Amino acid sequence: MRIRAALPALAGAVVLTGTILSTPAQAAGSVYIYEVYYDSPGSDGGSNASLNAEWVKIKNSTSSTVSLKNWKIKDATGHTYTFRDVKIGAGSTKKVHTGSGSDTASDKYWGSSWYVWNNTGDTAKLYKASGTKVDSCTWSSKGSGYKYC
Repeated sequence: MRIRAALPALAGAVVLTGTILSTPAQAAGSVYIYEVYYDSPGSDGGSNASLNAEWVKIKNSTSSTVSLKNWKIKDATGHTYTFRDVKIGAGSTKKVHTGSGSDTASDKYWGSSWYVWNNTGDTAKLYKASGTKVDSCTWSSKGSGYKYC
């Protein structure tokens, strides 16, 4: 009798797990593009504050720290950000802002003098140092100005 009562609860847990993790790679643990804020609030006047409100967030869903040294983020036209000697802890995120600033443990700065991500559609791509594409995130319209990938 207890087994029958436990089976529906177990089945629900399996379905729930499937809805939380969007790809098999994330289920297995990976470093991936978690979110892109491609349209900074307000008008796109090119101020550094506006540029830094545009960003890509990378997440490490593994149980270990991963070195991002020489990993790259690229857009559809080839604008490229290269991580320096950076590590991302297990379960942690790193945000890469488009503009200039002082790098911190959680925030990195591309140093671009103009916007990288197109509001009307673009693709953010993440590559390992070896050149292997790890993940990508695409949007096709302005929408809300950000996308969870």
